[in-house]
Amino acid sequence: MTAAGGPPRVRFAPSPTGYFHVGGARTALYNWLVARRLGGAFVLRIEDTDRERSDESWTEGILSALSWLGIDWDEGPYRQSERRDLYDEAARRLYAARLLYACDCQRADVEARNKDNPTPGYDGFCRDRGLEPGPGRALRFRVPDEGVTVVHDVVRGDVEFANSTIEDFVVIKSSGDPLFVLAVVVDDIAMGITHVIRAEEHLPTTPKAVLLWEALEGGALPVYAHLPVLVNEKRQKLSKRRDRVAVEDYRMLGYLPEAMRNYLALLGWAPADGREVLSLAELVDEFRLEDVNVSPAFFDEKRLLHFNGLYIRALDDAEFIDRSQPFLVAPYATWTDETFDPVPFERLAPLVKERVGTLGEVAPMVAFLFAEPFVMDEAAFAKAIANDPGARPILEAAYDVFSASPWDAESLKAELIAIAESAGRKLAKAQAPIRVATMGSAVGLPLFESLQVLGRERARARIAAALEHVGAEQD
Repeated sequence: MTAAGGPPRVRFAPSPTGYFHVGGARTALYNWLVARRLGGAFVLRIEDTDRERSDESWTEGILSALSWLGIDWDEGPYRQSERRDLYDEAARRLYAARLLYACDCQRADVEARNKDNPTPGYDGFCRDRGLEPGPGRALRFRVPDEGVTVVHDVVRGDVEFANSTIEDFVVIKSSGDPLFVLAVVVDDIAMGITHVIRAEEHLPTTPKAVLLWEALEGGALPVYAHLPVLVNEKRQKLSKRRDRVAVEDYRMLGYLPEAMRNYLALLGWAPADGREVLSLAELVDEFRLEDVNVSPAFFDEKRLLHFNGLYIRALDDAEFIDRSQPFLVAPYATWTDETFDPVPFERLAPLVKERVGTLGEVAPMVAFLFAEPFVMDEAAFAKAIANDPGARPILEAAYDVFSASPWDAESLKAELIAIAESAGRKLAKAQAPIRVATMGSAVGLPLFESLQVLGRERARARIAAALEHVGAEQD
């Protein structure tokens, strides 16, 4: 609950300047969990004051990704670009109260004056010049010379910032556009936001937000919670230039939203009993901001893949088949609609479900059924057939036996066991050339069930083609 005892009002406020970052998704989820557990409101606000970098297509991507993750919003999406009047009015009030002053300093001038200054940042050059606001002049907030600004943070405790270390920061750019720090505070006050839950990288700007909040007489400050940074396996902050960070990428690869949501929740938090697989209802019931860790959280793609596999295997067969449909067409599939037949796919789907980590891996598993022309992995062919003197007799025996053998998995296995014994091989070793010849690769679904679905004629035709191919190579 809030300090006043009412339900919380949280907000997620992404900037539409690129793909939706997994760190942003984690922030949105934590806000959403707080709102849902305490019966509050989740407000979605698009922070698009940066007109040069913001793009509506990125906004649509954010909305789509949130919906895919099951993170719905109660209000919005509000767009800061449509709320300009509020920011201008707030700036007028602050200027009238002598809390802002006009500044015409250029970046090069500030840098030249500060080249020997041990304290970086703006030096207050225009603070007492008495300039009037106008074109080409920014408006800066007059930070108190003395004292300390304290940020009360649920995750980090009280964080103190000496005012002497906070520069007189810009709230209105020389172009007249409001800066993020002003727009955020004005919107948070206007929307009655009670909790500001956001990434750790925003902590340094929070004392500025506190000063503005108090200057605008916004009432009780919100509860702040700055979430731990996400890092890669080298403990470097996740970077879109180096790491896979876009939620859209994982969606395209075939990750399930419930798996991604569960995994994101554990990046900085865990339930008291240490469980890892939690339903959405369990996440809502158990999540607490005060239990979030301070330490950086490792975004482990291997662990996420493991989670996704668990969730895929938990699907019933019908749902797995349904969820696989978008991944059985281009660009995932190497076949056309004309060569795809849902019946054999549905027969093998239970076996596929147990062996894939993502839905994007489904099509390669069943490509041997539908791809025309049939493609054989040349490296696998060389190892299992061309370079194995015992492979040809096994293929010839299988070709003959398969002409009359009952065409079910158990019978096919029994026939191959007999062929293996005659060849003096273990079953696994005898399977290899037949698998490559009929399936096209050295790994895949269980051989005998796959042969049963593939059918007698196609299996024997592929074995014959493999024998012809190896004969030509040997010649």
